[in-house]
Amino acid sequence: MYLVYFLLWVIFNGSFTLEICIFGLVIAGGLLAFSCRFMDYSLTKERKLYRKIFLFFRYCVLLVKEIVKANFGAMHLILTQREEIEPVLVTFHSDLKTQTGKVLLANAITLTPGTITVTLEGSEYQVHCLDESLAEGLAENEFAEYIRRLEEI
Repeated sequence: MYLVYFLLWVIFNGSFTLEICIFGLVIAGGLLAFSCRFMDYSLTKERKLYRKIFLFFRYCVLLVKEIVKANFGAMHLILTQREEIEPVLVTFHSDLKTQTGKVLLANAITLTPGTITVTLEGSEYQVHCLDESLAEGLAENEFAEYIRRLEEI
C-alpha cells in the first residue's frame, strides 16, 4: 500500500524530481500510518491479499488451460466416428468449506466443455458429462486443490 500511495503522489504531481520524491515518501508513510491506525488495515492482511491474488491468478491460468484441453477433447469426441456417445450423470462430494469455494468449483466444471454442474446442494455436486470418459477425476481435480489453498489463506 505504501508503494501505491507513493505512486499516486508522483502521478498526481505530474513530474518526478528529488523534492517530489522525498515529500512523496514522507506523505505515503503518513497515509500508511493513518490507514493502519484508523481504517482497520494491517500489513499482515495485505500480505494475505497478495498471496490470494497470486493463487487466484494461477487458478485462472489453470482454468483457461483446462478449457482449451476440454475443447479439443469434446471436439474429438464429437467428430470421431464412434458408435454412440454415452452421457452420464455423476454425483460426488467435495470437502471445500466456504460457499464461495464450492461455487468456484461448480463454475469451473461448467465452464469446461462437455460437463455441466446440474445441482450444488451443501457439498454434493451433480454433474452431467457428455461421455463417461469426461466423468473420470471429477471428485478430485486440480481446481479443487487450488480452491482449497485459497480457502486456507
